[in-house]
Amino acid sequence: MIRRREFITLLGGAVAAWPLAGQAQQAERMRRIGMLAALAVDDPESVARHTAFVQALQELGWTDGRNLRIDTRWGARDAERRRKYAAELVALTPDVIVATGSPSVGALQQATSTVPIVFVAVVDPVGSGFVASLARPAGNATGFTPHEYGMGAKWLELLKELAPRLIQVAVLRDPASPAGIGLLAAMQGVAPSLGVDLRPIGVGDASEIERAVTAFGREANRGLIVTSTGLTIVQREMITALAAQHKLPAMYFQRLFVTSGGLISYGPDNTDQYRRAAGYVDRILKGESPANLPVQAPTKYELVINLKTAKALGLEVPPTLLARADEVIE
Repeated sequence: MIRRREFITLLGGAVAAWPLAGQAQQAERMRRIGMLAALAVDDPESVARHTAFVQALQELGWTDGRNLRIDTRWGARDAERRRKYAAELVALTPDVIVATGSPSVGALQQATSTVPIVFVAVVDPVGSGFVASLARPAGNATGFTPHEYGMGAKWLELLKELAPRLIQVAVLRDPASPAGIGLLAAMQGVAPSLGVDLRPIGVGDASEIERAVTAFGREANRGLIVTSTGLTIVQREMITALAAQHKLPAMYFQRLFVTSGGLISYGPDNTDQYRRAAGYVDRILKGESPANLPVQAPTKYELVINLKTAKALGLEVPPTLLARADEVIE
């Protein structure tokens, strides 16, 4: 039996400890992050992106299941599914939501004007109406862009350098997105000086891509530029296979196309953008507002060339281009 004096002493010690325990509990309270991902959960690119994001969060002191819960909705490719997933994530009252691509950000901003959003792979957040300016977003969203519209001109120049006999190039794009319009305009600005005629091809599904590339590839001295859309990433293996089948030298916006058999790519390290997004999530969880966090561009672009594909197409890669390559796949 505990004596009265011992009980009072014990109780006093416990009361004294309550504020400390409360502070520890508050410090380790569970925070919540939503993620709206365009790709399917079993896509290798999804695994790479998610792993990079989670690892970067851990380095910043956030561990899923300990002081953080991550709720992810995968495969938000069609409009109806995006709206549904966006509403589900907002209903979970997260501290911040990470979104991939313009369609996902648009769906989220229709669902909430208050929950902070960190986006990745949004080409023109100002033109899309997601932020007021790159330096001062002013609303509930900020994030990371993969490139500016001028990148379209760079893609065309690199493709022509690698395949100088090209006279016509098809551009696979989403004609409804600001990025699809802006990138094409940049290419049109340099095409005459390169002696190239551009053929814009708007695609909405896999069957349209197959029909368009097959029809376009029937003549010689033609090439292909694949711009950044969720559809082209999902269908990357089909697109690279079609390019090989029809002997089309093709330029891609991400390395993952070249590792799937594509010829050449020029663009940012995509997983690095997810690591950097974790840094913005950390700052928002610690009290900063997305309105005051500037939209950031990539710090480095990588040029990747597949020599095996070049050989299959009968192309000899210029030594000057090889010297500039960050990675050469043999």
